[in-house]
Amino acid sequence: MTVGRNDPCPCGSEKKYKKCCMKKGTGPCLLWSFSCFPRFTNRYLFFPDGICNNTYCMKGRGGQKMSKTNISTDPLFHTFTSDNLIVENRTVMAPMTRGYSPNGVPGEDVVAYYRRRAENGVGLIVTEGTGINHPASVSGASIPLFHGEASLNGWAKVVKEVHEAGGKIVPQLWHVGMTRKKGELPNEEAQPVGPSGLSLSGKKITEPMTEKEVVNMVEAYAQAAADAKRLGFDGIELHGAHGYLIDQFFWENTNKRTDRYGGDLFGRTQFAVEVIEACRREVGPDFPIIFRFSQWKMNDFKAKLATNPDELDRFLKPLVEAGVDIFHCSTRRFWEPEFEGSDLNLAGWTKKLTGKPVISVGSVGLDGEFTSFSGANTTSLDGLIEKLDNDEFDLVAIGRSLLMDPEWVRKVKDGRANDLLPFDKEALQTLY
Repeated sequence: MTVGRNDPCPCGSEKKYKKCCMKKGTGPCLLWSFSCFPRFTNRYLFFPDGICNNTYCMKGRGGQKMSKTNISTDPLFHTFTSDNLIVENRTVMAPMTRGYSPNGVPGEDVVAYYRRRAENGVGLIVTEGTGINHPASVSGASIPLFHGEASLNGWAKVVKEVHEAGGKIVPQLWHVGMTRKKGELPNEEAQPVGPSGLSLSGKKITEPMTEKEVVNMVEAYAQAAADAKRLGFDGIELHGAHGYLIDQFFWENTNKRTDRYGGDLFGRTQFAVEVIEACRREVGPDFPIIFRFSQWKMNDFKAKLATNPDELDRFLKPLVEAGVDIFHCSTRRFWEPEFEGSDLNLAGWTKKLTGKPVISVGSVGLDGEFTSFSGANTTSLDGLIEKLDNDEFDLVAIGRSLLMDPEWVRKVKDGRANDLLPFDKEALQTLY
């Protein structure tokens, strides 16, 4: 039998399972493996005799780790080749904000952090979000910047070390938009900016950006792209996901404009289109531009820019025409279908509709999505590899697994998946 978190507890108490045996650690095993029970997401198998004998079990009775990968991992290690990018394998280090760059300058510890992943086999590294040249681009004094001599010199060292270790690397160019709070460092006087001055919840915080401010912001992205190419990066990633500035233009809840930057979903892509086009003019035709987008927002995991494939197609088409080379399709769980009637996830649909290479991401190698207050056990890679081998997506971004275990890629390649480390939330407090 299966039981959900909010179902009555199988032990017979009057409490919900999450408040009873699950909380005590005496309940059944969490199972969500694509290879096992793809329809039982967030549900549990209950074994009355207390014995779990399922070969795809994520945790096993009492928290025992059983993460056996039963099929060849070779598809993860095929070379990726596109028109303007060659990557040794299909693994990508997902961008993860760390906050270890005092005054916005990445130091030697940040250099070592990225080199460590490259020398252990990560094919392509996408850096943590880096603030473009705008006073309100980031929210935190230790978030790395991508402007100014000191910060750019720091990134030049990162590029050098990653290349020496055999890896490739792109910076994620970022502006947090209206997620920034008034008075936050590094520029306490800077006001948050957004298309309509609205918070993600729809509350009016500031005035809408003027057209001049929008144009200046486009130029700031373009300058960052030019600097990335000058420093020797292998491309750029534009952060257009999760409710940050570019995504705030996409989302009808935060974009109420009536000029060319607002309107329907197609109109709301105009800011991103101008950013992409401006970056392309600066870097030329052969420098890869990756664009990260998501349906979900940090305050609304159920948000949808597109509710069906036709809407997704209308959203993606202008971005392709503007010059995107690769789409990084951010989901919280890579194995979940994006639309009813198909097993394709967001990356799979994006590839089908655009013909462009895509990166899939979302709890890769772990048995639970990200929360800052919980850990996660390792899990079978079978479902991931099956989708990759079926050409549903081209590259796989790994986040927390690589944060916890810099040798993750090397271990998988060497057939040591059982040696992978489970994610411990304490890893968020270190830079290793």
